[in-house]
Amino acid sequence: MAFHIHDDQNEDSIMSEINMTPMVDVMLVLLIIFIITLPVIQQAVKIELPKANSVRNEVKPESVQLTIDGKGQIFWNSTAIDLKTFDGYAEKAAQKEPQPEINLRADKSVKYEYVAQVLAASRRAGLTKLGFVTEPD
Repeated sequence: MAFHIHDDQNEDSIMSEINMTPMVDVMLVLLIIFIITLPVIQQAVKIELPKANSVRNEVKPESVQLTIDGKGQIFWNSTAIDLKTFDGYAEKAAQKEPQPEINLRADKSVKYEYVAQVLAASRRAGLTKLGFVTEPD
């Protein structure tokens, strides 16, 4: 773009007007492109799609509260049991699909021997989802 001052006296003088022709040409070309491509983009078949829920329905496994008090007594969901009964409960729980989550709560004064016996019986039965529950400070 050249700026020229148009003077009748001098042909070589600078002209101070902007030449708008190239800008108008570009705008017309863009307008033609949009006019041609817009119907192609919107050319779709009008249909009503069915509604579907894509969220998977997960079955939450049941949770078993296994408690060992300070004297070594075992509680399966608040029911007092002995170690032999625990073996039967653990085997039944291991057979379930999905396997229940076992939350082990042990009193801080209980001997480790009782906790080790419960852990060994759980392992023998095939329980794999065993967690220890503690209290925050």
